[in-house]
Amino acid sequence: MSMIGNYKRLSPEKLNDLIAEPEGLMEFLYPDDETSSDMASHLDIDKTWQAIHFLLTGDAWKGTPPLSNAVLGGTELSDEDVGYGPARYLSASEVADVAKHLSKISQDELISRFDLNRFRESEIYPDGWVNSNEERDYITEYYLKLVSFFQDAARSGDALLLYIN
Repeated sequence: MSMIGNYKRLSPEKLNDLIAEPEGLMEFLYPDDETSSDMASHLDIDKTWQAIHFLLTGDAWKGTPPLSNAVLGGTELSDEDVGYGPARYLSASEVADVAKHLSKISQDELISRFDLNRFRESEIYPDGWVNSNEERDYITEYYLKLVSFFQDAARSGDALLLYIN
């Protein structure tokens, strides 16, 4: 099974509702009626989540905010497992801070940080990196989507849920 990085935009009010009543989280993330889900409010960065995190922070799992918040950061909403661990959230102000910092890192700068030996030593998911042009394109494609998603969310004053499923 693959581990896929996901983001879901939500209003600060809806985030407060979920913090107060986290038992509504699964229905919010995985609604029964898929047609009701607005695709602009969701982003899937496929299996690039740890590679992007590593290239932003230099660490496989940690790092320093605000860049560490872009993929593996945030505050756990509850201890409920939503796929591979709990969902985490970023407040609207945290989203704006991450968006500001992401906008300063071009795709060329991000991919220039790619070091195959460090990827392998740090066991960056998924295994098998070879430093090909296809891998670089794969990472940068999703990085650009992530930057755009954060910028759109910040402009709208939205909070975000981050989760891996």
